[in-house]
Amino acid sequence: MTHQAAGVTLADVQRPVVAQLDAVTADLRAIISADFPLIEEVNGHLLQMKGKLFRPTLLLLASEASGARDPRAVRLAAIVELIHLATLVHDDSVDHSSLRRGMPTVNALFSHQISVIMGDYLYSRAIIELVRLDDLEPLRVLSRVTNEMTVGEMRQLGAYDALSFREADYELLIRSKTASLVAAACEVGALRAEPAWRRALRAYGDALGMAFQITDDLLDYTEGEAVTGKPSGQDLKEHKVTLPLIAALPHLAPEERRMVQQLFLASEPPDEEVAQVMDMVARCGGLDYARERAAGYAAQAEASIEDLGPSASRDALRDAIAYAVERRR
Repeated sequence: MTHQAAGVTLADVQRPVVAQLDAVTADLRAIISADFPLIEEVNGHLLQMKGKLFRPTLLLLASEASGARDPRAVRLAAIVELIHLATLVHDDSVDHSSLRRGMPTVNALFSHQISVIMGDYLYSRAIIELVRLDDLEPLRVLSRVTNEMTVGEMRQLGAYDALSFREADYELLIRSKTASLVAAACEVGALRAEPAWRRALRAYGDALGMAFQITDDLLDYTEGEAVTGKPSGQDLKEHKVTLPLIAALPHLAPEERRMVQQLFLASEPPDEEVAQVMDMVARCGGLDYARERAAGYAAQAEASIEDLGPSASRDALRDAIAYAVERRR
């Protein structure tokens, strides 16, 4: 990338829209509120678990940088975060995850039944808010993407042989599960901008989302719970095939490939086996390859917005690329 990327934090990215992000949090709280004690109890936990508002940040920055300056931007950003929260609640239940961002998941703290119903509740609240806007465009974009993410989750659940899961399969999976909502956030932020900027920001979000997810999958190999909020090697324990493993597989010896197959056949792989496979992946260049692919998508994201006029928000969108591929906090 052409700009100085080192040391970018999310606070740097959010600086131009920090006041609006406080309003997004307030909106989110108001939207999910319900006159039902159990829902309110789960909501309280969800708001504590609330992430770093990366997607709402991108929506607000896209609105400013594209010249859209949509007066609905804060509400749209809250809706995007709501959809994101719903996917996390469902994903954690499907994966039987017990931790998210270092806190107990809804399914761990309450139950799988409550987790599934809460995910549905959050999705339906998002749809209600979109309908209230009385504008088909954001509804069209976000309903399509919600469906795409659901198909992506089904794709991940589909039975496949770990040793034959290809990079093309992986890219299709992460584009639907992660990049689609990042792209939608950027596109929705630019709905009232020139059509060219809307297309450019959607392309930016797609490439950024791909770089973000590849980096996330890398962190599972390279960082511990203090950084990721979950134990390292969790993807392997949950039998998820990600890019580092896919890239390493062709370079493994036959007995090493058998070890990988054995790990994916075990219902609860021992920590020692997970650590061995992680070491093999690193030794065979899987991490280096994944870093290269993330950098390639980062360059695509930057190229997508190079024609945007200069502004603090455009600079922040460029910084978001560095944050996505270098994040540590």
